[in-house]
Amino acid sequence: MARIVGVDLPLQKRAEVGLTYIYGVGRARASSVLHRAGGSPDKKVRDLTEDEVAHIRKILEEEGAVEGELRKEISMNVRRLIEIGCYRGGRHRRNLPVHGQRTHTNARTRKGPRRGTVANKKKAAAKT
Repeated sequence: MARIVGVDLPLQKRAEVGLTYIYGVGRARASSVLHRAGGSPDKKVRDLTEDEVAHIRKILEEEGAVEGELRKEISMNVRRLIEIGCYRGGRHRRNLPVHGQRTHTNARTRKGPRRGTVANKKKAAAKT
């Protein structure tokens, strides 16, 4: 079983896709890492040799933050924005979209499920 940076990669998937299971590694970075490690992107994860896995692990460690390190860095950046009280920090604090999207309609993923209006509460109270 290939375990890289604390993540078990799925054995049946292609190496390029399997590497994307690591937080901070997308298709482009996975392809780049495999190319530099000398592995074929079409090779399955189960067919990777120990040397190739070790080389991939080494490249990912040199290249930059992934997994827990990256999550920690991102959370620290968000916390800094909130502490300095900037506009983006306020949007993070209130769980609203940060990058200028409209919120009158849409933004349901960030805002959560719709809350019922006051009229709906009155109808519900009248039924009981």
